[in-house]
Order: sequence, then C-alpha cells, then structure tokens
Amino acid sequence: MTAKRRSLTLLGLAAASVVTLAGCAGTPAPAGDSTDATLTVVASTNVYGQIAQEVGGDLVEVTAIVTSDSQDPHSFEPSARDQLAVADADLIIENGGGYDAYIDALIEASGTEAPVLTAAEFSHDWPENEGHDDESTDAEPDATATEESDEHADEVGEDAHADEDEHEHEHVEGFNEHVWYDPHTIAYVAEAIAEELGELSPADAATFTANAEAFVAEVEDLEASLDELASAHEGESVFITEPVPVYLVAAAGLENVTPDAFSEAVEEGQDVAPATLLESLGLLESGDVRVVITNSQTGGAETGQIVDAAEAAGIPVIAFSETLPEGQTYISWMQANIEALSAALDA
Repeated sequence: MTAKRRSLTLLGLAAASVVTLAGCAGTPAPAGDSTDATLTVVASTNVYGQIAQEVGGDLVEVTAIVTSDSQDPHSFEPSARDQLAVADADLIIENGGGYDAYIDALIEASGTEAPVLTAAEFSHDWPENEGHDDESTDAEPDATATEESDEHADEVGEDAHADEDEHEHEHVEGFNEHVWYDPHTIAYVAEAIAEELGELSPADAATFTANAEAFVAEVEDLEASLDELASAHEGESVFITEPVPVYLVAAAGLENVTPDAFSEAVEEGQDVAPATLLESLGLLESGDVRVVITNSQTGGAETGQIVDAAEAAGIPVIAFSETLPEGQTYISWMQANIEALSAALDA
C-alpha cells in the first residue's frame, strides 16, 4: 500500500450499526482459506477495526488488537493470541508513523503474507505526499497504484517487514501520527480498505465499494460540521496537552498555541521543562486561549497543572480519547468530539 492510493475517488455514504470489537474475538480462519467466504481483518486499534467493519459488513470478521481506553497504544504489549490473529489475517490495518509499533513486531514475528494497509501514508502530511493536492479526489485509481499494492503484498512474503526504514515502523520526525483525527484522511483509508477487500474477494468488490461510499458520505458530513465550526470560530486559540486531536482542531480553523516542547514531553511521558511549563501557564493567564483539550487516556502532573490553571481562569476543558469509546462508531465518536469542541467554544 502506498501513498499513491490517495488518488482514489472519494466515494459517497451509508450509515452502519454500532460494532463491538473484541480484542481477539474468536479464532480467525487461516489467510487464503477458500472454504470460508468470510475475510479476516486485523486492525491495530478498534478505531480502524470499526471502520473495516463498516466497509466489510457481514463479509468480514474483524479483530482489533487495542480495544480499551485503559490501553495506551504507544506502550502496548501484545500477547501470543494477538500474534496468532495477525498470522491468520487476510488483511492487516495499522496506523503507522511509529504509533502502533507492536503491530509491526507481530507482522514480523508471524511471517504473515497478508497485505498491510498503513493509514498514515494517506495523510497529506506524510513526507512522501508533500505537495499532494488534497482536493483532487476525482481521479480514477491508476495502474501504478494497483501494481505497487501487489508488489507490497509480495514483499511481505519475502520478509520485507524486517526492514524498519522501508515500512516506516519508527516515529517519523515532525509527523503527527494521530491521523484518525483527520476525517479527510480516513475517507481515503476507507476507500483503500474497500479496494483491498475487493482484491481479496472480487465477487464482493461491489458490496465493499458501496459500503465505502456510504461511510465516506458520513465523513463528508463531519467535514461539513467542521466547516461550520470554522465559520464561527476561525483563528481562535486552543491549548492541546498532547497532539492527538491536532488534525481535527486544524480542520475546525482553530489555532493550536501549545508550545511544541510541552506537548512532545507529555506525549513521550517525560517531565515538562520548568520554563516550558511557565510559558504554557502564561498562555492560559493571557486570556487568549478559548479551550484546553486533554487526552483522556494519559496525563501527568504538568497536565494537571494546566487543567487547574484553565479552570481557575474559567477556560473550558474537554478530553478526547485515542481509542473508540464503547458503543460508538467512528462517525458518532468524531461527531461527538466536534460537538464538544463547539459547545466549549460557545461557552
């Protein structure tokens, strides 16, 4: 899977039911088992697992490795059962960019020959996509993209996973890997999932495409909500303790004023330098910051100080999570985040 897949046509929409994904639900059929029409998909987190379920419907069995908000994907330790799920998968979906390195370790250890779809490669910020026209979504898939996808699957069978640089397993300097908070990127990911599933089961390709069309139309509704938010609050300042929702904030036309040194230290579990903390507290005291956004799954002493200072200054504080909350779809989750952001800005 390459970034060139981003030239796929943005397809249209359909609502799907809430899907509960088990960490390793059931025992997936072996990859390539022609006696079972159900395709097995393994996703690094329940975010991508739910999207895969939307696209695949009843024709896929999805296993998500990280499913709980008590699990930090950055430091997650997979089990032998997780490795078995990866080994038996027909399709593997990862975030990439260094976010979910555990899935790369499982791929390498399992020796799987399944195609691997890397969501980060569909981001307009991905290094190889520099200069890509995000609005050019009406181009048909080209032969090069299809050929490179096939080449990727062949490389997996040749133990290409052992090459860290080739598959971008490690953190990419300057790249925000939290791409699932960018609805536009996720639209491309859904299309790519449909294409991969269609290649695995050509007889069902039309169904996968229709399901992706349905999902993407709902993504477009999210983007419309973000446009409305931008119309009302464009240029207003927000403070984000970790860079998790930065893409969503940018799509809403808001300015992230958090010092990079603060958010990077919190994300990496390090102490925030005193000077950086003082600078951050000064931003809250200035009266320019409209909302503080935290990560509901992680925190620390410095984050607590920021929250206390915000509350003392009367600044609304909201929390976003990294994994899909129980009972939510990707669409309902992102819409709830947008509504929470809108409500905080209007407070």
